[in-house]
Amino acid sequence: MPALEIIEAPSVLGLRPSGVQDLPEALLTAGLATLPGAVRAGRIEAPAYDPRRDEDTGILNAAGIAGYSVELADAVGNVLGRGGFPLVLGGDCSILLGNLLALHRRGRHGLLFLDGHTDFYQPSAEPAGEAASMELALATGRGPRILTDLEGSGPLLWDEDVVAFGFRDEAQSAAAGMQPLPRRLHAMGLDRVRATGAAAAARVAVERLTAGETAGFWVHLDVDVLDDAVMPAVDYRLPGGLTWAELEAVLGTALADERARGLDVTIFNPRLDPEGSMAARLVECLRRGLSARPG
Repeated sequence: MPALEIIEAPSVLGLRPSGVQDLPEALLTAGLATLPGAVRAGRIEAPAYDPRRDEDTGILNAAGIAGYSVELADAVGNVLGRGGFPLVLGGDCSILLGNLLALHRRGRHGLLFLDGHTDFYQPSAEPAGEAASMELALATGRGPRILTDLEGSGPLLWDEDVVAFGFRDEAQSAAAGMQPLPRRLHAMGLDRVRATGAAAAARVAVERLTAGETAGFWVHLDVDVLDDAVMPAVDYRLPGGLTWAELEAVLGTALADERARGLDVTIFNPRLDPEGSMAARLVECLRRGLSARPG
């Protein structure tokens, strides 16, 4: 089994310093570093947060995110280059760009996008200019060039190589004027996942991600994909969501495939979990999911 190499990426450039930057420390303290085969592979510090919205792009910290994405991609690429499995601990969802850039340097890859929100906003519709609400749009080439054309290599993902899984923000995002998901992008909202069954839906997702010409896929986990009743330690809450058992089934199914290249965890806010109980349960969920890895 490839070594599980943990990279700390506590960037909040795409959100705000709300406490999400403490995610790596909280999960490591709760026992994540003791997972079988786990090693610490470094920490990538983000530049200073600028609360001013960029006039040219309409996005907070656009240049900072672009630079950070390259630095994070280098770290993830080093893990991949030595045959490891990167587990990247955010931070906010904008860290996804760096993870995908590392894969993009190695060819065409897919994405299993586990998130309570679709995060497909364009800057004009995002009230605060937060890239953490835009990362899926940016990764597929929609938005300012500084974030959609990293290293001059074009979009990080093809629409058809993405499965958006477990989201439940359709009414909210439509009311806010978010651009619709493209037809070629595979959308499996919470209602569809429930109708199919979490494990069966995950198998369908993996089949779609591996049926084409991709060299593998990344798994992005925003913990607000979980039911708000069991995971309220997030900044943008929505009713409903996956149960712990459902998320464990999804992660286990996805990570059991040898073409899964890495996993990131984002948006958990330890300041909203003062007793540490949700951090401990999240670590257990990750432990069960990661235990399905081949080998």
